[in-house]
Amino acid sequence: MSLFWRGPLRLARRVLGIPRAPWADLVMALTVGSVGALVVEGFRAVLFRLEALFVGASGGHLVSAARDLVPEARFFAPALGALVAGLVLWLAERGRPPTPWRRSGDYIEAVSIGNGRLDLTGGMLKAIASLLVVSTGGAVGREGAMVLLAAMAASVLGRIAGRQFELRLVVSCGAAAGLAAAYHAPLAGAMFVAELLLGSLALAQLGPVIVAAVVSHGITTLIVGQTSLFEIGPLAAPGVAQAGPLVAMGLVAAIVGAAVLYWLDGVRKLYARIALPLPLAFALGGLVVGTLSLWRPEVWGNGYSTTARFLVDPPVWHVVAAILVLKVIAIAATTGSGAPGGVFTPTLFVGAAFGLLTAAALNALGLPVASTPVYVLFGMATVLAATTHAPVMAALMVFEMARQYALLTTLLPACVIAALVARRLHARSVYGLAATP
Repeated sequence: MSLFWRGPLRLARRVLGIPRAPWADLVMALTVGSVGALVVEGFRAVLFRLEALFVGASGGHLVSAARDLVPEARFFAPALGALVAGLVLWLAERGRPPTPWRRSGDYIEAVSIGNGRLDLTGGMLKAIASLLVVSTGGAVGREGAMVLLAAMAASVLGRIAGRQFELRLVVSCGAAAGLAAAYHAPLAGAMFVAELLLGSLALAQLGPVIVAAVVSHGITTLIVGQTSLFEIGPLAAPGVAQAGPLVAMGLVAAIVGAAVLYWLDGVRKLYARIALPLPLAFALGGLVVGTLSLWRPEVWGNGYSTTARFLVDPPVWHVVAAILVLKVIAIAATTGSGAPGGVFTPTLFVGAAFGLLTAAALNALGLPVASTPVYVLFGMATVLAATTHAPVMAALMVFEMARQYALLTTLLPACVIAALVARRLHARSVYGLAATP
């Protein structure tokens, strides 16, 4: 380490290391939550500028941008962005020494089985590649890179502060802060850590994680205002006759979620057998997205815009079915190639489409159903629970994104059923974590 950095690092250690008391972790959590929110908003601002530059998107609405592009641009844009992203990673990795085994490029792995030390160079390269893939229409979530960057910032702060702080806990606070800022969902951000990382993070340590998530949400609110991801009017609580089909959705959602996981695994293995160089693999995934977008531009992006449309102005069921099939192919083609990006928001889209189709089927059978937005939200939550194996997080996530308190008591059991059955059907979650007995 150069002499230039020793003084600032020593001063930072003293500032962060002053309160070695029971509340020391809370001070660190407050710091991590603030930094995590700023990192997420900074990434979002850069991403939106790139989307406007590359494809003319406004405010992250890639589907509208795809619809306005000429067919040739819609076809080639995802492939070109993915190709450049693959070249960035391929060229950078060729000149890098092997990563030490104690450092991980994935924050979940770093906390669940590692020591909290993240590969910062590798993480930054992934974030840059994710910017290129997402801003040109790749069918992955932008939020994955946001959470990774927040966790990386937390890892840096924890390493600066020294050994008096448990690095895994600090990185967990960063992940919770990133999720809270990305989705405006502080409770779900905290429960994401609790349910997915509980094997290596004691429940007694959840306090700092909650503080980090709440502080991050507060900073985000100061920057962008008090808002939720899905703005819909208040929905009535389901009646007794309606609650039964809604809770039973958890059973079908478990099958849907497990099928999605097997599909993603299969496409990933297919790419591995083909064994293309990284840039060509990325480009192939982009070509699939571009080709499918000639039929339905909704395959572009993470699915947020289409999910929002499903809640307020849903199309007829056969259009929903067509979009769902094409989108699932596009998601697998992008993620299977190894292109960096999240699958959290795309999973919410799959659930929203599943909910719409369920409502249409029940209506066709003449059964008592709740309003269509209720089924969309239940589909989102139950499929998310089935793929993550985290039922409380899934219920809280959808509750916070749409602010529908009246649905929570029915939503929770449906999510629990979906997660329990899905664990039997597919032992590992979408994050590669094995189900616990």
